[in-house]
Amino acid sequence: MADIKKILCAVDFSNHSPVVADYATTLAKTMGAEIMCLYVAPSLDQYVGFHVPPSSIENFVGEIVTGADSTMETFIEENFKEVNVKGKVVTGYAAEEILSISASTNADLIVMGTHGRAGIDRILFGSVAEKVVKSAKCPVLTVRPS
Repeated sequence: MADIKKILCAVDFSNHSPVVADYATTLAKTMGAEIMCLYVAPSLDQYVGFHVPPSSIENFVGEIVTGADSTMETFIEENFKEVNVKGKVVTGYAAEEILSISASTNADLIVMGTHGRAGIDRILFGSVAEKVVKSAKCPVLTVRPS
């Protein structure tokens, strides 16, 4: 039987995130695992092409992170019952940060949602889940929106 003791649950605080959290919680309860709930806020690098003063971008990203910290606390209280869970908010590119934190914490499993994009949207926006699945060193459970 697989020994799953550390689960990285990546969320984006969308309406689908509680479903992703439910899968992580169910697995954690079953396996006696701990969960790290991760949210990746966009980094400054993602706004370089815009003609906006750097101080405005820094303030904007700072507000996103501050808001995300507060949202994370509420999200954990509402969605992770009877499990050992820690929340973490970072900035960067979602796929890269998920992979990096998964490796640095020695996660045994990544649980994350997909947005189910297809066609031109998928070409334009790519798929964070696809990038994580292709590069992760541990298994990845993807949860599609219903």
